[in-house]
Amino acid sequence: MPTLLIVHHTPSPNCQAMLEAVVSGATAPEIEGVDVVRRPALSASAADVLAADACLLGTPANIGYMSGALKHFFDQVYYPCLDATQGRPYGCYVHGGSDVTGALRAIDTITTGLGWRRTAAPVTVTGAPGKDDIEACWELGATLAAGLMGGI
Repeated sequence: MPTLLIVHHTPSPNCQAMLEAVVSGATAPEIEGVDVVRRPALSASAADVLAADACLLGTPANIGYMSGALKHFFDQVYYPCLDATQGRPYGCYVHGGSDVTGALRAIDTITTGLGWRRTAAPVTVTGAPGKDDIEACWELGATLAAGLMGGI
């Protein structure tokens, strides 16, 4: 069974709402035969990444960068996963108070270095997520999971 790994750092109610929407989309009744595994960024491991067929990353933007927890995740998995995960599909969502540009750029830089390929547009939200933002998160989760049904 293909596996979607959701790696997240969720320190706020806004990030929690986005995570819940992503998980809801990834586990929608129409999605069949995909195992969805959630791991906090501080406990996700190289073994989790190696066992997954796609990754969905979630982080707040902290002082113009991804969270330290997501950076820690990348530090732990980068070299152990570098060769084995080339071409790995991924998507991401980022929440910030005012600007998420630096966080998104950092994720893009690291995933490019890993050789991963973004298969869905990132969801970026500043301020409290509105209905459209929550729907976009749901779509992100559904898109990544549905892609595994068809072998993205």
